[in-house]
Amino acid sequence: MRDTRESRLLLVLLIAIAFALITVDIRGGEDSPVDGARQAAATVFGPIESGVSAAVDPVGNAVSAIRDSGERHDRLAVLEEENAALKARLGSDDRARSRLKQLDKMLKVAGQGQYGIKGAEVIAIGAAQGFSWTITIDVGANDGIKRDMTVLNGDGLVGRVTTVGPNTATVLLASDPDFTVGTRMEDSDELGFASGQGDRPLRVELLNGKAEVKKGDRLVTFGSQADRPFVPGVPVGVVSRVDPSGGDLTRTLYVTPYASFTKLDIVGVVVEAPKKDPRDTVLPPKPKPTPRPTVTVTVTPSAEAPADGQNQQEQ
Repeated sequence: MRDTRESRLLLVLLIAIAFALITVDIRGGEDSPVDGARQAAATVFGPIESGVSAAVDPVGNAVSAIRDSGERHDRLAVLEEENAALKARLGSDDRARSRLKQLDKMLKVAGQGQYGIKGAEVIAIGAAQGFSWTITIDVGANDGIKRDMTVLNGDGLVGRVTTVGPNTATVLLASDPDFTVGTRMEDSDELGFASGQGDRPLRVELLNGKAEVKKGDRLVTFGSQADRPFVPGVPVGVVSRVDPSGGDLTRTLYVTPYASFTKLDIVGVVVEAPKKDPRDTVLPPKPKPTPRPTVTVTVTPSAEAPADGQNQQEQ
């Protein structure tokens, strides 16, 4: 259309009519007089709009996919990190469960013996101050730990405290050759002294050279004066061998300790002795003997076999 005065007047008139219709449509709401025309237009142009939308949507989706792919990649990386953290946590949970089991077992021992204990973790193992079998624990003077306190775990006697720092302490293990503890036999009450032999069984010298002892008998700590360095009743071990009695004043036993000194983790320092000697109550239940199967054989005489005395009569 050529730009003439008439065309400009027509354009202004059309714009004015459009604004008037818009105003009437807004004010009319659902009863708008142009609602029918709008619906007719929607009927005519709707399919065209849908077709254009269908043609444009894949492009829009592709653009969105490109935009979202970075977000999905980031999310995948986050999930991978979360899975790695979960696996690490599961691994640590396994260790936590093991430690919880050790702690529960130790608390049971402490409850049976009425020992007041301070739990500790073994943080180092090795020689200290000339001792060859020692561990370092993560509690010290600030936790109420003192020299010559009994150390145990859920299995039995571990050792005694020898050196105390503000936040750590050194424990001499019962397996050390310089370690000695007074012992008492279960039931018979025979007294003796147990000494460490490194990775070999404890050596126990009973004061009674004629004491009746056998393999499988068990020992506990006898206890010390004022309960230092040893409280009474802590399980020590099981007799594995008895030297023949040779008429000596003492009798030698070899005892397998309850505690495994090569894999210590959670231990307890006895900071409060029991008011009463627990005697043998802290010892674990005795293992039940395995029943041996017995076989009964019944022999039935054969009918063809001669009865007793028949051969003699025939002869």
